[in-house]
Amino acid sequence: MTDPIADMIARIRNAVTAKHTRVDMPSSRIKTDIARILQDEGYIQGFKLLDEDGGKAAGPVKTLRLFLKYGPHGERLITGVARISRPGRRVYFGRDDVPVVLAGLGTSILTTSRGVMTGRAAVKAGVGGEVLCNIW
Repeated sequence: MTDPIADMIARIRNAVTAKHTRVDMPSSRIKTDIARILQDEGYIQGFKLLDEDGGKAAGPVKTLRLFLKYGPHGERLITGVARISRPGRRVYFGRDDVPVVLAGLGTSILTTSRGVMTGRAAVKAGVGGEVLCNIW
């Protein structure tokens, strides 16, 4: 897999469209950080790291399980997710140019020198970085 973050975004988008309550994906540190931000921003209920047996050849496999969140009448809280920086085209912004998503109603997720954080947190901390994705 050349772009595991795009795979994560596609899984979330497909699960929300199908109104699933949870979605599983292979785990990594950056995916766990993105899940933490999604939970803090109120887009998902929570997440859990699972240790599963992948068989004799694979050994133990870590799985990230996201518990999706919907509104009181079943409406989706995640209406869109877009991958911005890709392996073929990296997108960086300085501290003064961090993008605002949907006039402040959405969230941009950046990886900075101080770790993975939202665009608002990056502006407050005075750092720029690579924009991983936008969510609204």
